[in-house]
Amino acid sequence: MAEAFASTVFPVSPDTAWALLREFNALPSWHPAIKASRLEPPEAAHTGVIRHLTLADGATVSERLVSVDDAARATSYEFTDSPFPVRRYTATIRVVPVTDTGSSFVSWRAVFDCDGADEADLARFFATDVFAAGLSALHQHLVSAPQPTGAQQR
Repeated sequence: MAEAFASTVFPVSPDTAWALLREFNALPSWHPAIKASRLEPPEAAHTGVIRHLTLADGATVSERLVSVDDAARATSYEFTDSPFPVRRYTATIRVVPVTDTGSSFVSWRAVFDCDGADEADLARFFATDVFAAGLSALHQHLVSAPQPTGAQQR
């Protein structure tokens, strides 16, 4: 089984980071590789809902929301259809408090199966081009967005 991982620290409270990351349909608002997202069914996101993403290059990816755990500030999803040569792809985004600063440690991890010859390239692609690029853009989005009253800023 292959793994891709990226993480960073955001200078916002865990509640602020989690409020955006828990929204399953919010990727187009902060991830530069995501042009559009729609839920099926179109109601608010709940476990089992499918997210249909249109990527910046026009490709499409469909993902099922596996879990949302507000207490642990973690959400997981799996591919149901994608242009990537992977099987059993499941990803988790997690927000953890940095206790000495009040900031947020955010990690994005995926595990998946693929042909051995593709493993290194796919792990690098997801870790760098999807997760790290997304976290970098999310950092810019969170830092430039107005913070709710009472949220910690550093």
